[in-house]
Amino acid sequence: MAIQILVDADACPVKDEIYRVAWRHEVAVKVVSNSRLRVPEHPLIERVVVSDGFDAADDWIAEAADAASVVVTADILLADRALKAGASVLGPNGKPFTLASIGPAIATRAIMADLRAGGDQIGGPPPFTKTDRSQFLQALDSALVRLKRG
Repeated sequence: MAIQILVDADACPVKDEIYRVAWRHEVAVKVVSNSRLRVPEHPLIERVVVSDGFDAADDWIAEAADAASVVVTADILLADRALKAGASVLGPNGKPFTLASIGPAIATRAIMADLRAGGDQIGGPPPFTKTDRSQFLQALDSALVRLKRG
């Protein structure tokens, strides 16, 4: 099974970092989105444009994910699906989603959605920082090293 990185790309702030790490490790990257995004012309980088149907990108990634995949997403429900497929999953801030952490993350997501639906004013995620970017680079590198070792 070839190692691959699957990117939920529409709102991903670390695409350039993913490309750099992938080139260093010589790992294929599939950049999945609902619209045509600019990606580098490189044999390891593949642009995958899916329909604009609800969750079309998530569905494609969940189908393609396996034990040799690193999925990069901020989407908790996609992270859950990818984990169930055996993939390693990282948020853009470098925090790994795990089988142990995904349940509480889904529960928190549901609570926040209920609060928003009830009209409560709650802030969004914290701003993306240089530290997040640095943590992501380390986490992706570590995940690929782990997969290569088997």
